[in-house]
Amino acid sequence: MPWDELYQEVVMDHYSRPRNRGELPSPDGEAELYNPFCGDIVRVQIRRDGGGRVEEIRFQGQGCSISQASASMMTEAVRGRAVSEVGRLIGDFLRFMRGEDGEASALPGDLPALGGVRRYPVRVKCATLAWHALEKALQAGAPESREGGEE
Repeated sequence: MPWDELYQEVVMDHYSRPRNRGELPSPDGEAELYNPFCGDIVRVQIRRDGGGRVEEIRFQGQGCSISQASASMMTEAVRGRAVSEVGRLIGDFLRFMRGEDGEASALPGDLPALGGVRRYPVRVKCATLAWHALEKALQAGAPESREGGEE
């Protein structure tokens, strides 16, 4: 199967059947970011366990298939991981999406399928929006809302 077909199939599967979508009861971290250029919005809620791991993660939002699929893939990739490991994964994913370094094969789960987005720089912000929201949710326990992302 050609890369573009696989990319489309995986992205569309996460878009049409998102994993971990919905409200998280009693989150201890939350952030909502908005991309004013395209209207995508993503809210990420997390709950950590007593051992420093992401026990539960959920997202809500609306937007293009890339932003919503990326949020779905992200939740699968980080659930159960240590917060420090999640921080490294966020950095790895953001660098990968900017084309700075990293191999697609080093990313867990379905995340390598988002590599095709790098050919369209304006869409990179769509793919990274949820990741920036996760970063903010990990930094502060209080809900936060703002226009988002550094991409």
